[in-house]
Amino acid sequence: MKDKIENKVEKSGLIVLDLEDFYPKEKRLVFDLKEYLYEEQVLKEKDFRRALSELNWSPYQDTFVAVTCSSDAIIPSWAYLLVASYLTGIAQLVSFGSLEDLERDIYTQIIENINIKEYQDKKVIIKGCSHKPIPQNAYLQLIRKLKPVVSSLMYGEACSTVPVYKRK
Repeated sequence: MKDKIENKVEKSGLIVLDLEDFYPKEKRLVFDLKEYLYEEQVLKEKDFRRALSELNWSPYQDTFVAVTCSSDAIIPSWAYLLVASYLTGIAQLVSFGSLEDLERDIYTQIIENINIKEYQDKKVIIKGCSHKPIPQNAYLQLIRKLKPVVSSLMYGEACSTVPVYKRK
């Protein structure tokens, strides 16, 4: 009879936390105010309000939306707020900026909702090498959230970790 393969990571009590496991599958969209500017430079309030009120918002249902302006025009803050008011209750998350900014905000929300009780006094490996676009800031926020409760934090793969923190 052949020897069984032993899972040493499982026996060690290490918990591997992979941020990729939390990656939401919902669509990411950009709402660009440039499309609503006169000659891509001037925001006319009356025209802008009318355009938004007539817009079919259903494509934004249950999506993550980055609100931006790709033109060099100076956009008043209320214009972004007005767009957000239409998207609130339709989109899952509305963020100001690029798609990268949106990913950062998505992960901020995800990390805030992680139940840290399951990591209390545990040795945690934060898995590196993901195939999905995990923002670097997510790892920093994860450290901030976990450090007060874990006994140790490592980064990498179970076979090759870099120590990040160990409670004294």
